[in-house]
Amino acid sequence: MANPLASQSMAVPMRIEIDVSLDPTLGCGQAHRWRKSGDFWSGVIGGDVVRLTERPGGFEAEGCPDKGALLRYFRSGDDLAEIRGEISRADPLVASLSSSCPGMRILKQDPWECLATYVLATNANVKRIGKMVESVCDMFGRDLGERRAFPTPKEILDGQGGIAACRLGYREQRFVGLAEGVERGSIDLGAIGGMGYENCINALMAIDGVGPKVADCVALFGFGHLGAFPVDARISRVLKESYGVDGGYKAMAEFGRRRFGRYAGYAQELLYHSQAIAAGGP
Repeated sequence: MANPLASQSMAVPMRIEIDVSLDPTLGCGQAHRWRKSGDFWSGVIGGDVVRLTERPGGFEAEGCPDKGALLRYFRSGDDLAEIRGEISRADPLVASLSSSCPGMRILKQDPWECLATYVLATNANVKRIGKMVESVCDMFGRDLGERRAFPTPKEILDGQGGIAACRLGYREQRFVGLAEGVERGSIDLGAIGGMGYENCINALMAIDGVGPKVADCVALFGFGHLGAFPVDARISRVLKESYGVDGGYKAMAEFGRRRFGRYAGYAQELLYHSQAIAAGGP
């Protein structure tokens, strides 16, 4: 099969003018299908294999014919100057991090793909998550040439006899159950997407395999609740060391939401990124 990305390479790249830094945005663990090679990032958005190269004032895109899809994915409506200003006024540490990483953006991921990915992400590091996601795409997803699309719930159910080859471990049953719930309609992502933050979190946590951290990640990256503040081991560490905040998940997440307000998710990503850099990787 011809490589669709290769065929696009003969065309003039699409220019996207947006305030963004691709490295921290695509490399900080929000989404798990991006790969960097040289000066460009390659990934899959919907049914398109795309290649992005950062340029002054934005980036050039190959492989995606839909400019609107790229703008939505990178949340082009977010005013980063306003967001940076608001979270920086709330906290000197985040002010410093924001100044050194001004173009980091929260991504707006497909809710189904985001939820399914984070169900796989429980108790796994970024590298392991990426391997599981790609194994699922390779097993069930539509062939796009160079890569495969993230599978639909129906595609997973139709091919579930081969899921053991994906090596998902205890996550396997939850993953198939999630696909069945979405396909049969007992999990209504459209309805969840219309809920406020608290109701959204409660609805997500009613799904097998979704705890408070996964729910906050999906609320933030899949449903656009920018006030969500997911807490993992790295965020827990920085909250203890830099803010003296200890306790369970609920106490730490509530601290982040109170301190940083409606853009707490952006503050969380800056804190996460700083911890990842200190640890030598995502």
